[in-house]
Amino acid sequence: MVKVSGADATGWPGLSGQVAALVRACHPEPTVAVTVFASALAVAGGRTAGGVAAVASAVLAGQLSVGWSNDLLDRHRDAAGERTGKPLVGDGLAPRTVAVATGAALAACVPLSVAAGGPAGATHLVAVASAWGYNLGLKATPLSAGPYAVSFALLPVFVVRGRPDRPATPRWLPLAAGLLGAGAHFANVLPDLEVDARTGVRGLPQRLGATGSRRSAAVLLAAGSVVAALGPPRRSAWRLAALAPAAALTGCVLRREDRSAFRAAMAVAAIDVALVVTAGVRPR
Repeated sequence: MVKVSGADATGWPGLSGQVAALVRACHPEPTVAVTVFASALAVAGGRTAGGVAAVASAVLAGQLSVGWSNDLLDRHRDAAGERTGKPLVGDGLAPRTVAVATGAALAACVPLSVAAGGPAGATHLVAVASAWGYNLGLKATPLSAGPYAVSFALLPVFVVRGRPDRPATPRWLPLAAGLLGAGAHFANVLPDLEVDARTGVRGLPQRLGATGSRRSAAVLLAAGSVVAALGPPRRSAWRLAALAPAAALTGCVLRREDRSAFRAAMAVAAIDVALVVTAGVRPR
């Protein structure tokens, strides 16, 4: 990305460059993907338009806080690993700017979660706290996959139980989400295994190595897809057929160690969310 020097069209020196760097520091791909997935689940769960917007706002705030805090807490390790693609390392983004943005997103997440889900809002806050636990140190332990599984599993519980009638969440739904989240964790770290080894990160993927991580990602993603396809009460041939592209993308994860592996994992999750939405799932 070209750095901006001098004043931009707004008259504020370097503003557009700093805003762009701040956006990149929030991990925009997973942030947008998780927000869209949660919104789609809200639609499938029968939420009103206002309810869907409330869910999207709460989840977006939580994801922003998690993404920004990740880069903020890892900035020294990223610098040591020469990760110039990180805005706090390569773009001169000020840590204070990210800290303020992180605090604002986290502060907004609390009332937005309550507004979107009432008592179920606490479930979303636990999911966000779990993700923060990963950033604060669990990423460097054998329990690194746990926060991904917990946070993703709790997300549909928050969305469904946040309805005014507070229905029970179908058991297969958090199971599928948790499996997909754990699979995404293994796929996400594949490009960084070498740098992580140099900077002292010893999470579960780093301990298993590239081959073990690829296989773990594939197994978890495949299991999540099967649960998403077979879990809803309405079954059809086309739903089973949808497992074919999911399997092909899972195969990509088995073959790649770059960022495309994580993108393939997100595409698998998108297919699975589509299966849930088109099934017209309604909690009982």
